[in-house]
Amino acid sequence: MEFLDIPLFDNDFFKMIVRFTINIFFLMAIVQGVYYKYSKKSNYVFTYYLLGIVIFFLCFTLKKYELDLGMALGLFAIFGILRYRTTPLEVKDMTYLFIVIGISLINALSNKKMSFSELIAANFIILLATFLLERYWSRNSILTKVINYENIDNIHPKNHQKLKEDLESRLGIEIIEFEIGDVNFLRDTANFKIKFKK
Repeated sequence: MEFLDIPLFDNDFFKMIVRFTINIFFLMAIVQGVYYKYSKKSNYVFTYYLLGIVIFFLCFTLKKYELDLGMALGLFAIFGILRYRTTPLEVKDMTYLFIVIGISLINALSNKKMSFSELIAANFIILLATFLLERYWSRNSILTKVINYENIDNIHPKNHQKLKEDLESRLGIEIIEFEIGDVNFLRDTANFKIKFKK
């Protein structure tokens, strides 16, 4: 049955629903179960979900035109360099953006040569790798922060140990290394770039 020479239904509808179910399940596991759980940042959760959903349907519908690998990689590159001009994303947020795009492309563009078990296994491996790296690797990751400090008497090299102890007691973290930046003698303040364990 057709309407305006377009079929009202074909067998690809079921494939789309099954693949979309797989896609949304793994998107939820990565975005909600890993990203939000460990970062506690809700800023990009909405973006990751909608981007994953739109890319899935975009690629699934374009697959009717028999996209080759070059076209798929081109789409991946276009979405991969997507950035919001107003708010630059941190490296980790960009990595999650990359993961969301990658999973959606895999689920949408896989063909008959790839079984559903292979598709689910690929999604699961990406999810597991993300979870393990986030949980165990990030524990020992070193973070960097720029702070403004008002006691410039401690910036003298002979007082560096005292400075470190003061910063650790105020911030409640163990500082691995610090670097003195701009010093303002008029306001008696100095900027510090500190490195500390998460």
